[in-house]
Amino acid sequence: MYDRKEFTKRMMYVITSVQNNRVKNWQKLKKRKERVKTNTFIVEGYHMVEEASKSDWHVKEFILADGAVIPDWLENQEAIIVTDHILKSITDTKTPQGIAAVVEVKQPEEQKFEKLLLIDNVQDPGNLGTMVRTADAAGFDGIYVGAGSADIFNDKVLRSTQGSIFHLPIFQTDLLPIIDQLQEDDFTVWGAALENARPYMALPIPEKAALVVGNEGSGISSSILEKVNEIVSIPIFGKAESLNVSVAAGILLYHLASVEK
Repeated sequence: MYDRKEFTKRMMYVITSVQNNRVKNWQKLKKRKERVKTNTFIVEGYHMVEEASKSDWHVKEFILADGAVIPDWLENQEAIIVTDHILKSITDTKTPQGIAAVVEVKQPEEQKFEKLLLIDNVQDPGNLGTMVRTADAAGFDGIYVGAGSADIFNDKVLRSTQGSIFHLPIFQTDLLPIIDQLQEDDFTVWGAALENARPYMALPIPEKAALVVGNEGSGISSSILEKVNEIVSIPIFGKAESLNVSVAAGILLYHLASVEK
């Protein structure tokens, strides 16, 4: 860990009041409207802040609780020192780890994609974040998040990604034209559903594949399901009616990833 005395010489300044204007601005970032307005969001915890600092995203401010452990990777950065009370006021965790950061949203760039995840109206932040993390782990190239889904910069989503938010491009957009575009580019689009579906193991793995998963209760919207090339299902061997959407996505993501790129 880094020497606190040396670090303290370079810290920007100490904030002790929740009435400070900068603190008030941080608190506003709990709201999606303010995150969109400022094009920034807050991450909390050593792992998330480190992942942000190592990525090509711009960290605007490092925020450190007074007395918190100073990690080596923060040694060349300036930080704002705050009280524990202030840190709790700007994060949603009950017991913050002592560090947070304000990060500027990096606009995703179109690249040469071969494996994509499309998320339609998934509203649970934990499910959304877990799918981002799983797509990253499975080596997928990018993610498209459609209307009605949770905000990808929601605190719970960010925590569930465990830093994967910084590892692959994520687009928030209308999925219908994206599917048209992908099919024109020779993608095979799979939609995960229970009815009128074929077992995923019975199908060949496409070289260029896009997987669509839908809402926790109602599934993929009918307008999108009509466009997919294949409706696929995961066999249920027990008495459960269905799988959690993030679990189902994980099974299908790794299946599609099993073909060599």
